[in-house]
Amino acid sequence: MKLLVTGGAGFIGANFVRLTLDTRPDVTVTVLDLLTYAGNTASVPDDPRVTLVKGDIADPELVDSLVREHDAVVHFAAESHNDNSLDDPWPFVHTNLVGTFQLLEAARRHQTRFHHVSTDEVYGDLDLDDPAKFTPETPYNPSSPYSSTKAGSDLMVRAWVRSFGLQATISNCSNNYGPLQHVEKFIPRQITNLLDGVRPKLYGAGLNVRDWIHVDDHNRAVWTILERGRIGETYLIGADGEVDNRTVIETILELMGHEPTDYEHVADRPGHDLRYAIDATKLREELGWEPVYGDFRAGLAATIAWYRANESWWRPQKLETELRYQRLGR
Repeated sequence: MKLLVTGGAGFIGANFVRLTLDTRPDVTVTVLDLLTYAGNTASVPDDPRVTLVKGDIADPELVDSLVREHDAVVHFAAESHNDNSLDDPWPFVHTNLVGTFQLLEAARRHQTRFHHVSTDEVYGDLDLDDPAKFTPETPYNPSSPYSSTKAGSDLMVRAWVRSFGLQATISNCSNNYGPLQHVEKFIPRQITNLLDGVRPKLYGAGLNVRDWIHVDDHNRAVWTILERGRIGETYLIGADGEVDNRTVIETILELMGHEPTDYEHVADRPGHDLRYAIDATKLREELGWEPVYGDFRAGLAATIAWYRANESWWRPQKLETELRYQRLGR
């Protein structure tokens, strides 16, 4: 099998490539990545079964030439940071909408199997005391330029399946954590701040709840859907990992040998969603997937250990990231 992985130098995509090499010896991978600040060549395995192509998914000629040569496309590539989307929405429109369009058109022309990786943020948020969780039938209600462009890309995939018979599936996943995540993101930012002797920073009161899943569990689910998922279906990926942001910071502090309350409060982010929660019943019952990392605390400890051992990977990102946060007052 020849697999094209868009965004394979980013956090989730690079971990997907590594999982593929470890578990599927008959698969070769081409990574298509623009290598913006969020893409890192150090994350892409140096392996003869992997080819790295630097390029834009919104480039129709490049995309067509690559899709034509592959059996399937797994589409991770996305602009995906809420804060950055508030600062400048255009890159999110360009990549998440225009880029997805070019990939869909190429997959349609060449009748290529297509899997689209999305986010639970397209559903908006839930009240903190709401017993409900997101399901594939939950109406879309995005709240930022990031989540709205991801919602748009999801709807395009659905339309291409219905209108053109595209062989496609969609997955919407909860918040990922684990190795190779850029230090702008919530968990690695707090870990690397502590490694640098800087107190972690918490938006507002920290009551916002996220449904955390280890990146390897997410990627095992993607492979499950790619191999056994029903065409045209949407599967939600989650590991029942609901934890509020304050608890995440306090757990990181405790695991790293600090007082759990040794953090700073900063102004809350505009439009900050309250709570995400995934109902993965369809994925579990229909396709038989189960998470390996059922214990968030244990997964968090393993993630901290990875960042301790891999400073050479994250150090080049750190200064510019913190300077950008300073400019934004966050």
